[in-house]
Amino acid sequence: MNTIWRRIWRFGLAPVLSRDGLLALESALVDDDRRLLQGITCTPPPLEALNHRAIQGACALGWCGWHGDGLRTVGQLEAYFNRLCDAADAALNEPGACRFFLNWFDDTPRPQMRRELLAEVRLALERRMPAAA
Repeated sequence: MNTIWRRIWRFGLAPVLSRDGLLALESALVDDDRRLLQGITCTPPPLEALNHRAIQGACALGWCGWHGDGLRTVGQLEAYFNRLCDAADAALNEPGACRFFLNWFDDTPRPQMRRELLAEVRLALERRMPAAA
């Protein structure tokens, strides 16, 4: 079982995602929202000429910014995506580390991806809950 993507998620990506972003992703995974896209960052594609266009679909990371943090345009989402990847790379002290998560997300059959990522999202949310007094 490939666990590198989990390490990247747990220690590089999940910590920099907002709680609202994680909750939005959880909902999309549970509902199998077809706007949660595999194989691309977002639609319309992140091209400079389309930066002003409204987001219509996004990958897991983009989804967190779109539905969790209120991003509206392709340009906003692309900048957010790049910041997340840079933060993960820095946290793990490994240039390009985020690619292991992104490749797993893009290449894993959707039912398996949804099941496994949902468990990780819920774990990340649980870790953010304050300890019971």
